[in-house]
Amino acid sequence: MGKKAALHNLGCKVNAYETEAMQQLLQENGYEIVDFAPGADIYIINTCTVTNIADRKSRQMIHKAKKMNPDALVVAAGCYVQAGKEKIEKDASIDIIIGNNKKKDLINILKEHEKKLENRNSVIDINHTKEYEELYVSHMTEHTRAYIKVQDGCNQFCTYCIIPYARGRVRSRHKEDVLSEVRRLAEAGCREIVLTGIHLSSYGADLQEGGLPDLIQAVHRISGIERIRLGSLEPGIVTEEFAAALAALPKVCPHFHLSLQSGCDGTLKRMNRRYDAKEYQRKCALLRRHFRAPALTTDVIVGFPGETPEEFEESRKFVEGISFYETHIFKYSRREGTKAADMEHQVSDADKTLRSNIMIQMGKEKKKAYMEQFLGQTLEILIEEQAAIDGESYWVGYTPQYLKAAVRLPGNPRNTLVLVRICRLLEDEILLAVSVS
Repeated sequence: MGKKAALHNLGCKVNAYETEAMQQLLQENGYEIVDFAPGADIYIINTCTVTNIADRKSRQMIHKAKKMNPDALVVAAGCYVQAGKEKIEKDASIDIIIGNNKKKDLINILKEHEKKLENRNSVIDINHTKEYEELYVSHMTEHTRAYIKVQDGCNQFCTYCIIPYARGRVRSRHKEDVLSEVRRLAEAGCREIVLTGIHLSSYGADLQEGGLPDLIQAVHRISGIERIRLGSLEPGIVTEEFAAALAALPKVCPHFHLSLQSGCDGTLKRMNRRYDAKEYQRKCALLRRHFRAPALTTDVIVGFPGETPEEFEESRKFVEGISFYETHIFKYSRREGTKAADMEHQVSDADKTLRSNIMIQMGKEKKKAYMEQFLGQTLEILIEEQAAIDGESYWVGYTPQYLKAAVRLPGNPRNTLVLVRICRLLEDEILLAVSVS
């Protein structure tokens, strides 16, 4: 019987993809995948370093693994490892360290460790590599959709962000490698693809194969794939040509995450975000002109260094005016190694919390208003799973706009597309619907 391996993921969708790819590598090489609980022979933690809190969670999971089985092999991988190699090498709870661009070598690293052929450190200088780390998944793990990593690294250097130092410069996956993976997933029954990356908008900048629109069009031609979603986009990529090209592809879902961070021009400049509020507003208008009632989502940081009450109010009013479907609010977290960490006029935790609460409440109201506009309409949902709601059994799926809807259906309709009429909005942000198919 093969050794038992347990994996735990922290952080973004790219990390989740890489964790799934490592799990499939282990399975293909005879390892038994078990829950992240006592009893495993190997614990692999794919870490995150986007904030100090992420660092702390990464350390906690590493130490938890060692406590669950002191004799087990504990592997720390990913961004926390990459950004803090010197400090992490001193952690006695870690047996093997694997940085970014080395996860694909997991099996060889484990074998060499068993033979005592290599030391515990597998971390390269990520800032001086042009190699895209080729990982892949061959089957779905999240209901009916599959996330596909197509790009790594970032060249933006926003003043609050450590990720360029942890992920390196922009590196894109060859288009044919992406398409081969999509075809395999389609053959395995996958109907929805999410293209994701660390800075997705930069896809193709380092290749001679075209950019993101070309890749989307190629994925669109693959039989069996019914829906295409995109990870986070930068405003700069949204042009008239880009929006029109996507709107001409029926499989592209009207659901776009357009990164904002602040609605105040002064704050955006200190963040090094490379656009202003008016430009961002124009990009949202472009998407709304080419797509009917698209779901626009965003991220907003409150309490960035130097953000005055007046600047916060400017940002709040801007966010209110855009009327996002979802607004993800983050309190600025001082991150050692970034320019913002050394900026003057750091905002107090109390003010960050107050501003965050104001934004979160406004976001809830906007989300409810967006969802309510679909009452009485007929939408198509992709059925994912069965769930109990108010003591009754429903099948739950998502609309193209990524609205969660529940409907009663006979049999087992999982992974099928069903037309439903939206009846009402339940308290837990689920649309109650009836089948019209």
